[in-house]
Amino acid sequence: MKCIEIREPGEPAVLVPAERPLPQAGPGELRIRVSASGVNRPDVLQRAGHYPAPPGASDLPGLEVAGVIESGDAAALSAAGLQLGQRVCALVAGGGYAEVCVAPVAQCLPVPAGCSDVEAAALPETFFTVWSNVFDRGRLQAGETLLVQGGTSGIGVTAIQLAKAAGATVIVTAGSDDKCAAALRLGADHAINHRTQDFAQQALQLTGGRGVDVILDMVAGDYVQREVECLAEDGRLVIIAVQGGTRSQFNAGLVLRRRLTITGSTLRPRPVAFKAAIAQALRQRVWPWLEQGRVRPVIHQVWPALEAGDGLPSGAARAHALMESGQLIGKLVLTWSQP
Repeated sequence: MKCIEIREPGEPAVLVPAERPLPQAGPGELRIRVSASGVNRPDVLQRAGHYPAPPGASDLPGLEVAGVIESGDAAALSAAGLQLGQRVCALVAGGGYAEVCVAPVAQCLPVPAGCSDVEAAALPETFFTVWSNVFDRGRLQAGETLLVQGGTSGIGVTAIQLAKAAGATVIVTAGSDDKCAAALRLGADHAINHRTQDFAQQALQLTGGRGVDVILDMVAGDYVQREVECLAEDGRLVIIAVQGGTRSQFNAGLVLRRRLTITGSTLRPRPVAFKAAIAQALRQRVWPWLEQGRVRPVIHQVWPALEAGDGLPSGAARAHALMESGQLIGKLVLTWSQP
């Protein structure tokens, strides 16, 4: 099969086309003939040498795919209500940048009615992440307020839509007025340009001084102090990335007086059973929203995975360069030609 591999840790140009033997599905797994692969920030970190694949996972980057079930564990397929030849999307721990990918059956979901494979490939990583962190760890409820840091990222555009569908008020931060406008078009109630405004002060003002109930944070660093200051009583801060650094200082007295919860998580190394529970929740709660058009994947750009251009050796390299520039709204997707 054709794939994209990381020649060595480094800049996007290290993502090069290659050929590998076909992977084989084991017990509880299926093999997908991939038509599209999502691109995510963990892929960028892995390429740079900062986020190695978990033990036992493919060394190829790529955490989400969509395509057709080619083969697999018959009993596991039957138990999951899936069958050979069916279109599915899947969350994987690695190996997504390839024409063929193996995935645990429990981490696969039918492509939602009305979605193309390109759209479906943009779902698993962000939807699993947002559900697990905003709704499971953050316990967001209808009528509460969610603050999303980075509202136009892949995670951000998903969080906006899922929270609104669940009946919450959504405030987002973004790095430009254009991105703020895009977040509002996607359904956010308020958008704060964090380069020109203090998001904590604005969040308090927008909530009448009460504060927000849940914060989804991909920055950490010095953001944590201000986030603690703008949380409501019994508020929950969920940290899922540390783009602003791993060290934070905050007023612990506020945590005590307001009974705040500060938590965080990573998804990639978690066991299949943990991800399977998220998949079931998505299928029951979120897939109907997708099929009703209440929620939709937001795709910024699509490239043929193997196609060189702009001085870079692959579409994957071009996608990584764009992601690192920050000049995108939503998801990036790679496509694979089918035999």
